[in-house]
Amino acid sequence: MPASGAVTRNTLRQQIADALRDEVLAGRLLPGEEFTVKHIAEQYGVSATPVREALVDLSAQGLLDSDQHRGFHVHQFTVDDFRAMVEARSLVSDGIFRRIAGSGLGRVNSEALVSVRRRAEEAARAAKGGDLDILIGYDLRFWRELTTLVANQYICDFLHRMRVQAWVFSVPFLREDDACRDWLWSGYEQMVDAITLGDPDAARAVVDSCHAHSLAWADRLDPELGRPRR
Repeated sequence: MPASGAVTRNTLRQQIADALRDEVLAGRLLPGEEFTVKHIAEQYGVSATPVREALVDLSAQGLLDSDQHRGFHVHQFTVDDFRAMVEARSLVSDGIFRRIAGSGLGRVNSEALVSVRRRAEEAARAAKGGDLDILIGYDLRFWRELTTLVANQYICDFLHRMRVQAWVFSVPFLREDDACRDWLWSGYEQMVDAITLGDPDAARAVVDSCHAHSLAWADRLDPELGRPRR
C-alpha cells in the first residue's frame, strides 16, 4: 500500500478504507461476504488498530455491517434500497437547481469545468464501451467535482455517499447482465454542456434522465434476488 512521505496511523487508516472500498466497488468483496479485523490486517500486513478504525469508518458510510462476534460483512442493499437512493439523489439535485435557478450558474469556475469535462469524456467513453471498472472511478470523480462547483460540502458528501452505495448495489448485478452496456448511462458531456451554458433547467433535465435511467434498470431486476429478468 504505497504512500509518499511518512505514513501516520490516520493516513494508513484512510488507505485501508480506500482500498477496501475499491474492493467492494469492484465486486471483489461481495454483499454479505464476511471478514475479520485479523484477516484484513494480515492481508495488508499492518496492525489491527488502523484496520479496525477503517472498518468502523466504512460501517459509518453504510458499506459494511459489524457483528460483535463474527467481525464485519459487506452490507447487502436491496432493490428498494437502490430506488430510495435514486429518489434521495433526485430530490436533493432538484433542490440544488431550484436554488441556483434564481442566481444563475455564472459563478461556476470555467477553469474547473475543464477538469470536469475531462472526467465527463472519460466516463462517457467507458460507459459506451461497457468498461464498468473504469466507469465507476470516473463517474464518482465526475459527480464529486461537479457538485462541488454548485453545492455546499455537506450536500456534496451526501450525494457522493448515495452514488457509492448505489454502485455497491449495482456492480454485482451489472456484471451478470449480458445487456450491461445498454444500461450504463453516458450523458455526462450533456451535463457539462448545460452547466457551461449556465442553463439550470437543461442541467436538471439531464440529471432527471440519469435518475430515470437508473430506475428503469431497477425495474428489470427481480425484487427477490436483484438479478436481471430474462
